[in-house]
Amino acid sequence: MDPNLQYWQNNGQSFLSRLGLWSKILDPTLLLSQAEIEEARTLIQNEENTPGKNDKVSNAWLLSLSSVHSDTGAVISPAYRPQVFLPISAPLVVGSLIAHKGIKSAMFWQFVLHAYCAGFNHANRNATATKDNKTTMKQSLLILGAVSYSTVTGALPQIILQRLRLISSLTQTICRSFLPVPLAAGLAAFNILVVRSEEAENGISLFDANGNAVGVSKEAGFKAVKETAISRATLFGTTAALPTFLMALLERAKFVQRNPRLIAPIGSMCTVITFGLMIPVSFSLFPQLGKIKKENLEKEFQSLDGNEELFYHRGL
Repeated sequence: MDPNLQYWQNNGQSFLSRLGLWSKILDPTLLLSQAEIEEARTLIQNEENTPGKNDKVSNAWLLSLSSVHSDTGAVISPAYRPQVFLPISAPLVVGSLIAHKGIKSAMFWQFVLHAYCAGFNHANRNATATKDNKTTMKQSLLILGAVSYSTVTGALPQIILQRLRLISSLTQTICRSFLPVPLAAGLAAFNILVVRSEEAENGISLFDANGNAVGVSKEAGFKAVKETAISRATLFGTTAALPTFLMALLERAKFVQRNPRLIAPIGSMCTVITFGLMIPVSFSLFPQLGKIKKENLEKEFQSLDGNEELFYHRGL
């Protein structure tokens, strides 16, 4: 078992402990060079797996958790590390949720958002489901299809408003305020389910309490993908819903009615703030090193001696 997973096993089994860790891991200042990351890995491998032994070791752990893949031990591409997820995704989320004058601009922002999310989900998946950590042609086609489908579906409210100009005010309100919420949540989950579908099809590695690999399980792979899809749907669904609700209340304020130009920038700020606050919450909903009971696994695992639960890397 990779040191990162051992750390999560010892320090990340409660929601609050995970939330505290993710709040530190998401620090953009942790975006360091590969040489510094390798130096940090060398340091922690020579130290006991204890939190906060000293500041240097604590920082090394945070750098390892934020920059090194827990299955392969390889350094994650800088564009897809957790600490850059907010700076890169926030403007894309705002661009995907605001009202556009044309369909092309709406589809452009949807495409860029879902393409980046697909890359992030793929880079942070459980890599034990694929041989030699290589992406198969089938998976590449599925990812391309998922991005294309999400682009068109995400732009659906704008397409309805542009193509059907003579529609009621109720329909306009639904398309602008209500429809984006389930679409944002559903497409975020859909992206995970498609991009990481090989984990449920091929299975992922299981570990015992001592960190020893005991086999590959499709049931664990399905559970890992499902949990991550729920966490991502929570992130994007809340980001779409809460600012809409807050702006509906704010638009009744007199100073906003006197200055309607404030609505767009305030709405964008609310979206960014909500998104930023929800990222560590959504990442913390489920453990990085998940548990699954033997009775919920394939028959070959139910006869194993030892603990009644096994562990798996959920991915991100």
